[in-house]
Amino acid sequence: MRNDYEYIDPDHAYTDPQTGVLRNLADITDPSDLLFFESTAVIKRAKELELRPLTVHGAKTLLEIHRYLFQDVYHWAGQKRTVEISKQNKPFFLTAYFDNGFAYIDTLITEYRKITRTDKPKLAEQLAILLDNINHLHPFREGNGRTQREFIRLLALEKGYTLNLNPSDNIDVYERYMSGTIDGDVVGLAAMILELLKD
Repeated sequence: MRNDYEYIDPDHAYTDPQTGVLRNLADITDPSDLLFFESTAVIKRAKELELRPLTVHGAKTLLEIHRYLFQDVYHWAGQKRTVEISKQNKPFFLTAYFDNGFAYIDTLITEYRKITRTDKPKLAEQLAILLDNINHLHPFREGNGRTQREFIRLLALEKGYTLNLNPSDNIDVYERYMSGTIDGDVVGLAAMILELLKD
C-alpha cells in the first residue's frame, strides 16, 4: 500500500533530529520499537472506547478521540498538527485554514444527523463524504486513520449501527479503506461502508 508521506518540519517540532523518530513519552529512539509500543497502547485504548464510547459533539470530538487513543504515546495527543503534510505530492489541508476545515466537518455532521436510520445507502454515502473530508483535513501529525475510523464508528453508532473499518481478519476491507481515502473515492468508500453497517 502506498505510504509515502512528506512533512514540512524544518524545526523538528515532532521528531528527534538525530534519529528522525517521533518524540514520545517512553523516550523510544528505535522506529520499530516505537511502532510496536504505539500499536499496543492504541489497541488497548481503542478497546476501552468500544466499551465506553465517546459522544460526538462535533468536529472537535476528533481531538478528544485522538487524545484518548494516543495519551500513552505522545505529549501532543489531541492537538492539531503544526506542520504541513502531503502524500504522493498531494498536500493535506493547510494548517492555516484548520478552523474552516473543522467548521465544514460540522456542517457535514449536521447533514448526516438529518438522515433517517432506515436510509442506509444515504447514511453510508454521508459517512463516506465525512471520512473523505476528515482524511483530507488530516489534523494530526500521526494517528489520523485510527482517529477518523473511530469517529465514523461513533457516528454510525448514533444511528444504531456497528461499523468496523479495520477488522483484524479482513485485509480486503483495510485495502479498500486505504485506496478509497488515498484516492478520494467517495463512491467506493460508500459501497464499503454500506456493506459493513450492521444492526
